[in-house]
Amino acid sequence: MSSDKTTSPGLGISLVPVICLIAFLFTGISLLHGSPHIPLILASAVTAILGYRSGISWKTLLDSIVHGISIAMPAILILMAIGILIGTWVASGIVPLMIFYGLKILSPGIFLVATCLICSVVSFATGSSWSTAGTVGVALIGVGQGLDLPLPMVAGAIVSGAYFGDKLSPLSDTTNLAPAVAGSELFEHIRHMLYTTVPSLIIALILYGILGARISENAASMEKVETLSLTLQSLFNLSPWLLLAPLTVLLLIIIRVPALPSLLAGGFAGAILGVLTQEMTVGAMFTAMQEGYVSETGVAQVDELLSRGGLDSMMWTISLVLCAMAFGGLMEGSGMLGAISSSVLKLASTTGRLTATTIATCIGMNIVAPDQYLSIIVPGRMYKSAFEKSGLAAKNLSRCLEDAGTLTSPLIPWNTCGATMMAALAVNPFAFLPFAFLNLINPIISLIYGFTGWTMAKIETAPETEQG
Repeated sequence: MSSDKTTSPGLGISLVPVICLIAFLFTGISLLHGSPHIPLILASAVTAILGYRSGISWKTLLDSIVHGISIAMPAILILMAIGILIGTWVASGIVPLMIFYGLKILSPGIFLVATCLICSVVSFATGSSWSTAGTVGVALIGVGQGLDLPLPMVAGAIVSGAYFGDKLSPLSDTTNLAPAVAGSELFEHIRHMLYTTVPSLIIALILYGILGARISENAASMEKVETLSLTLQSLFNLSPWLLLAPLTVLLLIIIRVPALPSLLAGGFAGAILGVLTQEMTVGAMFTAMQEGYVSETGVAQVDELLSRGGLDSMMWTISLVLCAMAFGGLMEGSGMLGAISSSVLKLASTTGRLTATTIATCIGMNIVAPDQYLSIIVPGRMYKSAFEKSGLAAKNLSRCLEDAGTLTSPLIPWNTCGATMMAALAVNPFAFLPFAFLNLINPIISLIYGFTGWTMAKIETAPETEQG
């Protein structure tokens, strides 16, 4: 192997893997109706070949792959915990109980609005979009399916609500990460985000209300809903005691216990409650944790609704994350990502262009890197001095990082966030993307503010002290 060169690849070479990635993904997904895995591997191969031909040793390239994957390991562990949790919560009757209550309380006309609001409250209280989707999101998908509502719309409302709280909660890791990278203060950052996030939520709720009014005519009849409710009652002992498991997760996250042990505790609590309240052996519960719950009632709607979860169900998603992060690691380790970033920075000559460039870079990082944290850290480091030179307060940068980096991450299937949403909700991000209104509207509002200058706070100069 040759030693590494000190010069980084040029912009032309650096754009080749990105172009190949887009072409491979379009061919593999749209034309061949396959999964993103092989296109990502092929794009990684192109990146490695170009990097090696540019003088980068194979050891450096391999280390880049390992480093990229290592960044995703916390996400992979959480995915495994969510798989276990879903398996035990379905088998123990927790998810069926929440679906049963949801069918009784929520009507089709208000369902999308209520779903978005419920997920907003839960995610703000917990600071975790992943925990929200993996717990109440799973139940709300089940309710929506029981009401015969289009699942991409339901998933879009869940994702909108989940990321509203993830973006604004002081308990959220991204809410703390963005101001830390940009150099702003946490609560100043949260207050500044209200200008873009609250209008986005209001518009999203209005759109969900309009959608709800239109789809309610095609929703399931009350007779069908009643049949589903009776079937759930006949399959499970729907005891209110089962709610102890989700309450356990909620309490642990509120008191700042990390997501991984919280979700595992919720999964094991569900397993214990299932053995105590349902006619299940410990061995059967272990099978549900590993392979998921399989419903065999003969009623197609019920079997489709309840057959899910388990550690094995997450392996497709985990392999997708591994492929995506390998590509991102190669792009960063080869210097190609840096070459693209430095070229993009030259375009940011005005406040509007700087805002647009930051937002575009965050979205691009979510596609290419592809991890939510990298979409905040890399643009934050890139544009911090540019915002300072433009006389713009650091809270403008931290807001842009969240408006684009945090909110667009679940819309990309091979991003760690998009893969997690797809695993928890069983809906492809490309399917729910048109209905994740908050995630789509927020970057647009941020862009408008950048070009109009409204709410783009200037750096406050400290008053001069008197001498003598």
